[in-house]
Amino acid sequence: MTSTPTRDHARATAADAVRDHRQTLVALSHSLHAEPETAMCEHKSAAKITALAEAAGFQVTRGVAGLPTAFTATCGSGELVLALCAEYDALPGIGHACGHNVNGAASVGAALGLAAVADLLGITVKLIGTPAEEDIGGKALLLDAGVFDDVAAALMAHAAPEDSVGASSMAIGAWDVVYRGRPAHAALAPWEGVNALDAVTLAHTAVGLLRQQLPPGTLVHDVVLEAGHAVNVIPGTARARYELRARTAEDLARVRHRVRNCLDAAALATGAELEVSRHGADFADLRQDEFLTAAYTRAARALGRDPVDRRGDVMASTDMGNISHILPTLHPTIGYDTEGALHHTARFARYGDSPGADIAVIDAAIALAHVGVELATDATQRRRCLGLLAARRAATASPA
Repeated sequence: MTSTPTRDHARATAADAVRDHRQTLVALSHSLHAEPETAMCEHKSAAKITALAEAAGFQVTRGVAGLPTAFTATCGSGELVLALCAEYDALPGIGHACGHNVNGAASVGAALGLAAVADLLGITVKLIGTPAEEDIGGKALLLDAGVFDDVAAALMAHAAPEDSVGASSMAIGAWDVVYRGRPAHAALAPWEGVNALDAVTLAHTAVGLLRQQLPPGTLVHDVVLEAGHAVNVIPGTARARYELRARTAEDLARVRHRVRNCLDAAALATGAELEVSRHGADFADLRQDEFLTAAYTRAARALGRDPVDRRGDVMASTDMGNISHILPTLHPTIGYDTEGALHHTARFARYGDSPGADIAVIDAAIALAHVGVELATDATQRRRCLGLLAARRAATASPA
């Protein structure tokens, strides 16, 4: 497992397998891009990927963890289980403005590459379809449901305007907020009403005033989803969604208490009733594995790329952070020219099926596959990951 000939042969075989599927992988990326589907509605997207995986000989299970658009596709029977996380959800109104069509196709390509050497390396390749990264956090839900319980390391690459490695991400949590007041005629008897719009306005203002006192790196943003329907009726219901971001999961817990006080104060001031519920899973901060990061850097450079070292930098948020708190995780970015357009904009989405994005799909797939090969053939790192997996299993099996 540590011989250079074995590693070199496996690398070449995996890369050849990815390149043999180039046309199929680019077509997949384009198809996902042309038919964007939002969180938990990615039925066509998941079907496209699972059909491709089945045709390649993977064993596919659909609807895992009770999520209709999640799946697993496995190949091989080795003790070292390597997960490739495939994202494929889009953003409402602006399509694949975060490049998940590139992300998903690259993970599929890496899985195909590693499948070609699974028996040689003694690995199991586990392609995991992870829906709703842009919303409720499919990876976090799959993690909690046990889908990663047999996984020794998890890998993916994310589309971006640049190649980079090592960045962290912000922890994030979201609330659905409802204020319930009492409707009344806005002209004849406004004093009989309890104005839910006033409550959501006060909450928004209170949080705005709080921002000056929040620690560096802490963000709160909100959007009002409903606040009345007729101008001559005191609004009886107002709905909003709040997102809270912080550098770590621990910081997130602290800021959550302060923001909740603002929401409670608005209810008290107006007399409205307040309902607060979690929206999806909290995302933890991303903690990337040093060995996997170094291996990816070597693989990317061998392909002619030069990833920027972003260790110490913090990007937005990803549910891959939850995975990284439990097992060795890799989440670099794979770059292509977007003429300065950044994520979550319609301009960024327009470059998702560009020639540069197509090259990124193949390069990311090969680089990820090469990381898997290096991990599987490095005796020390293989033992480390299997040891961490055994410790997780032992901790789970132990009585509380």
